[in-house]
Amino acid sequence: MDARRERLVLAAVSAGLALLVFLPVLGRGFVLSYDMVFAQRQSLIPDALGLGSALPRSVPADAVVALATALVPGDIVQKIVLFLALFGAAYGAARLVPTEQLGTRVVAATGYAWTAYFAERLFIGHWPLLLTYACLPWIVRAALSLRRNEPRALARLILACAPAMLTPPGGVLAALTAIALAGPRKLGHTLGLAVVLNLPWLVPTFLNDGGTLSDPAGVAAFSARAESWGPAILSVLGLGGIWNGDVVPGSRGAPMAPVLILVMVAVALAGLRPLARKWGTPPARALLLLGVLGVVLAALATLPFGEPVLSWAMGNVPGAGLLRDAQKWVAWWALPVALGFALAVEAAAARLRTGAARGALVVAAALFPLLTMPDFAWGGWGRLEAVRYPDDWSAVHRVLAEDDRPGDVVALPLSTFRSFAWNDHRTQLDPAPRALPETVLVDDTLRVGGEEIAGEDSRMDRVRAAKSPEDLSAAGIGWILVEHGTPGRVDPRLLTGAEPVWSGDWLTLYRTPGEPAVTGTRSPVPVMLANGVALVTIAAALLCLKLPVRTLSRRRNSLSRKE
Repeated sequence: MDARRERLVLAAVSAGLALLVFLPVLGRGFVLSYDMVFAQRQSLIPDALGLGSALPRSVPADAVVALATALVPGDIVQKIVLFLALFGAAYGAARLVPTEQLGTRVVAATGYAWTAYFAERLFIGHWPLLLTYACLPWIVRAALSLRRNEPRALARLILACAPAMLTPPGGVLAALTAIALAGPRKLGHTLGLAVVLNLPWLVPTFLNDGGTLSDPAGVAAFSARAESWGPAILSVLGLGGIWNGDVVPGSRGAPMAPVLILVMVAVALAGLRPLARKWGTPPARALLLLGVLGVVLAALATLPFGEPVLSWAMGNVPGAGLLRDAQKWVAWWALPVALGFALAVEAAAARLRTGAARGALVVAAALFPLLTMPDFAWGGWGRLEAVRYPDDWSAVHRVLAEDDRPGDVVALPLSTFRSFAWNDHRTQLDPAPRALPETVLVDDTLRVGGEEIAGEDSRMDRVRAAKSPEDLSAAGIGWILVEHGTPGRVDPRLLTGAEPVWSGDWLTLYRTPGEPAVTGTRSPVPVMLANGVALVTIAAALLCLKLPVRTLSRRRNSLSRKE
């Protein structure tokens, strides 16, 4: 089969996997699950650029979505992102594995895309991490090209990293992948690339007035957990172990699951030897060590002395909050497992005598991930559903957009998450900060089981202490949004004296009395410069790939003759 037909087959397989998961939700409406919140039109407010009082945990993702939804409806943007994440993961792994066998590429595609990591992060709503996960095979491929000094490799690496760096964790995952796989001789290139592309969240993080320390209680609450009778580290080795048991596919708790994980890992390790022969030992070793690092970080809180060390770091080391919910780092382990598994299957198939036996083995290996985790299909067997926002949301959006009253919005009840009947009582992040055109303050205190993890937004302290709408106005609040039909109590004192502006079945909007005490925000210039540098770098890389080599060569020769 020629290369073009092979690529078409791989694209079809990748699209088939994506459709198998997302087909039930591809209609109009939004998939709102835990942290995944999209809105029809997201506004480019200061928080989207990291200029608010909270740590920039979703920067520059919110700004990118705001720009995208200015052109395309938000639900369509969401479906494109989710579909491309699974498609890109499968197709990228298929193109990365060093083989001439189409079947081996298909095994790598299913082994990388159909994983507990992708399923659990999808169900908990971490769509930027899914994009990062999809980019990792492409980052490795571009980094290997840079290592071999191939033309335009740096430009390809920049473009492969760009979609992965929409949040701080994604930026770290992508940056260390590029640095490790490109090798020490290219450290100047990859380190510079990592800093420049991560500037949109690095700069606002350093400038944040509230500091960059996190509550140590988050270590235990967000540590990896066992999904079956095996220990937590075994679940992590199987690319699972997320802290929230409600988002884990039921098949991960099957009695045979730990045994199947051990079999998969053993086969994958056997396949790393042919990977080293084809890539060379240094890059294969780098990929394996990066994967091991991911496993260690993911399971660290469950290991002896791990939790005390991490708790100390949270309270004393700026930025250590990135290690919270550490299971996300096991994404590095997925590629050595998928590539090693595929190459081991190829080696085993080569020892079989008949074509039918070889084909049967490859088909069985390709279907292995799907058969061992069938409840990832069809939106997690109904876990995900596309729903529409009630008209109340667009009505409140219109009121706020047409009124130039200063001050921010506070959302009540004070809680990070909501549970509405119109979304079948699914747990979801409060949509107000992304669905409304003003800065919305929500209580960022997290409650995990019986544990309470302190929030990081310094302004919320004054809001929590408020006893009247006058107190809220003094804290810079111009509007009070009460969301109905969701758990939580609203203190009636906060509404006594506030002016009702709009009311519906699901939302009521109040205006606080007097003039809100709005404080000046810090200068946006450093943040805008950071975003500008990153965008110019991406644009330059794109231009480098688009210009023909001959044009660049002629330009250089012309300059040489003039000199």
